[in-house]
Parts: sequence; structure tokens; C-alpha cells
Amino acid sequence: MILFWVAAGVLSAAAAGLILSRAAQAASQPEASDPTPILYRRQLAEIDELAERGLMGEAERKSAHAEAGRRLLAATDAPAAAWTADPKARTGVLVAVALAPAAALVIYLTLGSPGLPDKPFAARMRGWVASNPAELAPQELAAVLKKLTAERPNDPEGFRYLALAEGASQNAPEAVRALRRALKLAPDRADLWEMLGEALMAEADDKLTDDAKAAFQETLKRQPTAVVARFQLARARIEGGDKAGGLAEWRALAAQLPADDPRRAAIGQAIAAHEDPAAAPAAPAEGQMAMIHGMVERLAGRLKANPDDPAGWVQLVKAYAVLGDVAHREATLKDARARYASRPDILSQLDAAAKAEPMK
Repeated sequence: MILFWVAAGVLSAAAAGLILSRAAQAASQPEASDPTPILYRRQLAEIDELAERGLMGEAERKSAHAEAGRRLLAATDAPAAAWTADPKARTGVLVAVALAPAAALVIYLTLGSPGLPDKPFAARMRGWVASNPAELAPQELAAVLKKLTAERPNDPEGFRYLALAEGASQNAPEAVRALRRALKLAPDRADLWEMLGEALMAEADDKLTDDAKAAFQETLKRQPTAVVARFQLARARIEGGDKAGGLAEWRALAAQLPADDPRRAAIGQAIAAHEDPAAAPAAPAEGQMAMIHGMVERLAGRLKANPDDPAGWVQLVKAYAVLGDVAHREATLKDARARYASRPDILSQLDAAAKAEPMK
């Protein structure tokens, strides 16, 4: 820390010396003449040269010559005031140069944390790797998974988890990149193609790009019942002008889903919005809703397989609350409260998540 302050002081002194030296040189130079007349005389000469080379017509030359001459006369009649050094201002400059480093030091000692130990990225990474993944922020989890995929570059599942973490971090381009790596290793996995389509839509602000449609088509080649892919390709038909065909596909898809599946209600909202836009309640875009329900479904499935994840339970309870799915919210809250009955900190988080405002 002492070395840091010594280096900072030396650099501040060097910068101050350089400023004062240049200021002294400028003040010692004789008063400069106004360069404006010289500029317009050169412009007149260039106009004549262009006319002689045939690059400017005679009428254009006369007009440009008259304008430049007018500006030259105006500059000659009212020359700009030349800069001169004011000796009285030197004291103020010296005081400002001396006080600036001192003021910076006082502000840092008051508002900063000079005693805080350094935490280089490598040290933070070691801490994240040793932590429970459920307790990491999405950006931290993504950093850990990048390290793991670099160590295991032939594992498509690692890249899938990396894509989920990047998506949770709102970093859609990196999620797309991770999924493309996963698909190079496992090109026949329908779930990866479907995730790629969703990530491409997120990258394009929920627009169904050609790449996203191609990804969903690859999904259906491998899994014809994939819900998100069917939904989005039906949406593409509607946006392409085949409204009747797209709505029919949505109705067929909704009829095949269980009655308690939240995606069924989302599809019903989308159908109502296209059948009668004025009567339909305001809701997120269909693609975004489908993506949200798909993410919630995957989170619920992950917790079934690996239930020891308090942060995941809190997230799932909040997701159901935001979606307005009271039945699933209460059932999930009951299971989570039973699992973490001896953890009051988690119980309070679960109760707070259950009180989240439903999405309008």
C-alpha cells in the first residue's frame, strides 16, 4: 500500500510539472498573429488553381472567389483578439495544481476503502469454484462454467449449462455461442436446438429471425412434440400472413398439453390476442411468454432431480407468483418450507418470493 501511494505521488508531481512547464513556455512566447487572413488567402489561391485545372466552372469560380474575398475582408476589418498570458492567473494555476492531488487523496480516504485487500480475478475464481453453485450470481456461475468447459471441451452438457448461465446473465450472444459449441459435439440433441432458437430470439429482442426459425425446424426434425419449437414456428406462420394456419397449430398444441400446464394458459392468451386484439389483456410477447414458461418448467425439472438448491426453490416460488399461477406457487412453497424448516433465513426468502406481484 505504501508503494502505491509513493507511485501515485510521483505520478501526480510529474503531471503537475509537465502542466506548469508547458504553461510557462506558452506564456513566454510572443503574441501570435491572427491566422484567419492567411487561411482565406490560401483558399482564394486554391479556387484559382481548381479553375485553371478545369475542375471548376467560371461561374462557380466567381461565386466561390466572391465568398472567400468577403470573408477575408471581414477577418481583416475585425481581427480576432490574440491570446495573451495573464500573470495574475499564475497563482491560481499553481494553487489548483497543488490542491488537486491532495483533494483526491482526501476524497479517497473518506469515501474509498484503502484498507480493503486486493481481490484479483484468479482469487475470486478459486472462491467461486469452491462455493455452492446455487449461491453464485449468474455472472459468477458463467465464469466458473467457462473455466470448466475450457478444461472439458468435449462435454456438450457443460456448454448447455454455460448457455443457461449466460442467458440468466442477460448475455444472449454468449449463450448462443455456447449452444453452437454444444451442438457441434451433439448435433442430434433436440433440446439444444430448441434452446438455440430461444437464445437467438433473445439476442434479436424476441424477433423470429431466419436463424431462430431454422433452429426450431431442426428441433422438430428430432422431436416433433417440442412445445416451444411448435409454438414459435406457428407464430412465424401468423407473422408471415397465414393467420388461420398458425392459430390452428396453436389450438392443436394447447389441446395436447395437460390442463394444469401453465403453458396452456399462455397459448390461450396468445390465441385471444390474435383473434380479438382489443379484448385481449396486455401481456408480454408470445415468444417471451413461451420462453418464460419453458425456463420455469426446466427449473422445476432440475429441482426434482437435484432438490438441494435453496436459491432454486426461492426462484421457482417467485416465478410462479409472477406468472400468477397460485396453485403451483402454493404447492412449491409448501414443499420448500418443509424441506428447509430448520433454516429461517431461507424461509423468509421463500415468503418474500411468494408475495411477488403477478405480471400484468
